[in-house]
Amino acid sequence: MRQFLVIIETGEDNFSAYSPDLPGCVATGKTYDEVLKNMSDAILMHLEALSESGEPLPETFSLATHIAVPDPSVAF
Repeated sequence: MRQFLVIIETGEDNFSAYSPDLPGCVATGKTYDEVLKNMSDAILMHLEALSESGEPLPETFSLATHIAVPDPSVAF
C-alpha cells in the first residue's frame, strides 16, 4: 500500500485536491468526502497509467505540518 500527501483547498462552491508527489494529479468535488474519493480514484488512475507505460512509480517525498504563530492583530 502506498500513501501520498494530498493537499485539499476550499473554493467558493467546491473543494480541490492535489498531491505534490504526483504532478498533474488533481481532483475536485462538491464536498470534502467527494473530493477525497475523487482524489483517491485519480491517484489510482495516475499510478496505473505510469505502470502501464513502464515508468517507475514515484516515492513519497512530501511532508506537511501546521505551525502555530501569534495573531498579529492581538496585542501582546
